[in-house]
Amino acid sequence: MSDLSSRQRLDTPRTRRRRFTPRVDIEAVGRVSESIARFLGTGRYLAMQTVLVIVWIALNVFAVSLQWDPYPFILLNLAFSTQAAYAAPLILLAQNRQENRDKVSLEEDRRRAEQTKADTEYLAREIAALRIAVGEVVTRDYLRRELEEVRELLDELRSRKPKKQTGSKTPRNWDEPV
Repeated sequence: MSDLSSRQRLDTPRTRRRRFTPRVDIEAVGRVSESIARFLGTGRYLAMQTVLVIVWIALNVFAVSLQWDPYPFILLNLAFSTQAAYAAPLILLAQNRQENRDKVSLEEDRRRAEQTKADTEYLAREIAALRIAVGEVVTRDYLRRELEEVRELLDELRSRKPKKQTGSKTPRNWDEPV
């Protein structure tokens, strides 16, 4: 029985063996590559590299005792090649990350533009409905004209009918016109 516990059982799946490969955080590598690419594109880097090349060549040409890279400057050329070999992929990686950010930003802008368009169309429909509704609503001038016409009709009716005596004891019929 102890022999079975030391071995894996056949009814359980085998677990994956862990590889001893380092886990790399892709985002961290991307951030580092962007910072390097950003630095390589500055005037400070260009000035530092220019000074380094001038000092390198001057020491190898004029300081005979310190000559570690004679005239064809093969070691300097190797350093430039190595730098280019690392700089190009780092710059491309930084560009790819920027492209991904641009895509996300573009999608967000597109979504925002669609929402703005939908809101604008809704507001235009609401304004049109309000204009139609306002066209059907009684306006102040229209109401004044109608009241003026009613007043004129009342005045005309009053002028046609003689006034009753005020001393009569008959109750007033409010349904009759005055």
